[in-house]
Amino acid sequence: MEFGTRFGMRIPGSYFFRNLVERRALLYQLVRRDFQQRYVGSAAGWLWGLIHPLVLLLSWTFVFQICIKVSLPRGEVTQNYAMFLICGFLPWLLLQETVQRSASSMVEHANLITRTIFPAEMIPVSIFVSALVGHLFTLAIVIAAVAVTLKHFSVTVLLLPLYMLLLAMLAIGIGWFVAGLHVYVRDTAQVVTVVLTLWFWLTPIFIAPRTYPERVRFLLDWNPMAYLVRAYRDRLLSFRLPSAGEVFALAAFALAAFVLGGLTFRHLKRGFADVL
Repeated sequence: MEFGTRFGMRIPGSYFFRNLVERRALLYQLVRRDFQQRYVGSAAGWLWGLIHPLVLLLSWTFVFQICIKVSLPRGEVTQNYAMFLICGFLPWLLLQETVQRSASSMVEHANLITRTIFPAEMIPVSIFVSALVGHLFTLAIVIAAVAVTLKHFSVTVLLLPLYMLLLAMLAIGIGWFVAGLHVYVRDTAQVVTVVLTLWFWLTPIFIAPRTYPERVRFLLDWNPMAYLVRAYRDRLLSFRLPSAGEVFALAAFALAAFVLGGLTFRHLKRGFADVL
């Protein structure tokens, strides 16, 4: 069976599958190496990935529910502000970690890129997968917290892998773009931090969408993270089913970011060896 062409020549099926297996093995090694580097010398190790969100949840509950007693507008998925906040924060943390760490990833792996025939595009992918592992642990904690505090569990949570896939396309696409750009413009990582800060406050995480002024509410329609935040809250805190329009809009944003980021990275990659 033939699976495509390369430089005008047919690629046999055995080459296609061998290349796929090699990429999967490389991805596993990159993710494993990333975990080892992040937690080397740490007594708690990967447990820090659970401690951090748990402390966030407890601190937000104390501050916003006990001290400030923040209330949400009627019609929101819950009146428990801490749960509202942590469920919306989940997808943002995954995107933020992927994009921020991807920005400087080519420079950090310069020895691999310049000395070997190395598929550099796998680095942002491995960063996302590494962050996804922690994300899944945090998600399990949040599901348990929702079940205990709100006595709520919905089978619509089974739809979350679809949103994780779309989030992966969005985060990796942006990660490819900023990673490639940072090789040539070393201020990119700092710009990414500033842009993410602005993007965070334009996303309805701390603020309910209904409290946004009418004149700026249109920004939410053009913010893919607004769709993801709403999706996570609806799947975790309600029995609402997703609308086709919202899924289609999010898929369009994710696909556009993935394709444009991939094409940009592929173009910039040609000069990595000379610049790095």
